[in-house]
Amino acid sequence: MSTDARLALITRPGCHLCDDAKTALDRVVAVTGDKWVEWDVSDDVELEREYGDRLPVVLLDGKEHGYWRVEEERLLRDLTTPQL
Repeated sequence: MSTDARLALITRPGCHLCDDAKTALDRVVAVTGDKWVEWDVSDDVELEREYGDRLPVVLLDGKEHGYWRVEEERLLRDLTTPQL
């Protein structure tokens, strides 16, 4: 599941928290200029096994950043702080 986007949102259809997370990510990337991609657990058994009980899940640079709710302030900070 390689991508050039720094952010991935792991979701499933019919998930109202996932819809909220999509809106939150749109607000974040409107500020940072980053891109995000959506991965549906119903399309991937491994994703379902790993994340299915905590959806939605936000990944930043391939690592879990949070689940259930997008912490917008924290995500903005982590996206804009230079990595050492």
